[in-house]
Amino acid sequence: MKLLEVSGLEVRFATPEGVVKAVNGMDLTVEQGETLAIVGESGSGKSQLVMALMGLLAENGSASGRALFHGKDLMRMTQRELNGVRGKHIAMIFQDPMTSLNPFLTIEQQMVEVVMHHQGLSRDEACSHAVEMLRAVRIPDPEERIQQYPHEYSGGMRQRVMIAMGLLCEPELLIADEPTTALDVTVQAQITELVGQLRRQTRMAIILITHDLAAVAEVSDRIIVMYAGEMVETGGVEDIFYRPQHPYTRGLLASVPRLDRVAEEDLHAIPGNPPNMQDLPPGCRFRDRCSQAMEQCLRRPPLWADDGGRMSRCFLPMEGGHVAVAEGGGETPGETAGEGAA
Repeated sequence: MKLLEVSGLEVRFATPEGVVKAVNGMDLTVEQGETLAIVGESGSGKSQLVMALMGLLAENGSASGRALFHGKDLMRMTQRELNGVRGKHIAMIFQDPMTSLNPFLTIEQQMVEVVMHHQGLSRDEACSHAVEMLRAVRIPDPEERIQQYPHEYSGGMRQRVMIAMGLLCEPELLIADEPTTALDVTVQAQITELVGQLRRQTRMAIILITHDLAAVAEVSDRIIVMYAGEMVETGGVEDIFYRPQHPYTRGLLASVPRLDRVAEEDLHAIPGNPPNMQDLPPGCRFRDRCSQAMEQCLRRPPLWADDGGRMSRCFLPMEGGHVAVAEGGGETPGETAGEGAA
């Protein structure tokens, strides 16, 4: 059952230098109980995508499109309506817990306020619930630690607090925006394992925003690969990791260090830089960095799809796929790989 259905989402930022086209016509769905990972390099638009869904864009930002959550459009909600959704039905874990937590308030004050606001519990009931959530994310001595301030926690423990706060009201959808970015490798693995365990226990849906492909492989059901503000490929974890179709996805996976690689072998890097988001090039946005670029890549590439929900936006035919959206966006159902659509 679809929990969230996003279509045609666009995000723009007005700057003195021009309009930044951060997200361009994104479509996605999230099923109840699944984990959807959105991956891509810095600046691909993945964080601004979820900030738009939460109504948390910067003052110079604007969003358009449709985002149906239980059939209600988040993009059309008033601020008051969004406040009733955020925290209670959709929760978010931000990249840096030190800047997300109030340094002047104890953890108890920050957690209890959320529970009292959304669930109408008394202060004592809310405090007991907060302690149990800290225990659930494996913070030792939660009755004592809840009285402390954020600076008294390590980076990993602060991130555990953020996860506990996100789960306080038992949301149906948890958005985790780079939850392990500022942590060392050991703590990253612990947080990734914790998120996966909590998801299995609660059956909530998760949108995981990350560039950590190891975390994606461990906890995700489906993956969306973003580049320059748009989806270039989507599919199941095994499809993306073992049968990538888009040249950018292949380059992204090839750039990950591997233990089975020869020591003298150079680490692969995608040449060039992402396009200027204020002046996007015509046609395929990955064209200037792609080793397989062709003359026709100057035109808008078609979107390939197969019957399993896998998609790739490229002129290179997708194995077992058909053209779902042709060049320029027109629907051309039924044209399959090998029938002249490349």
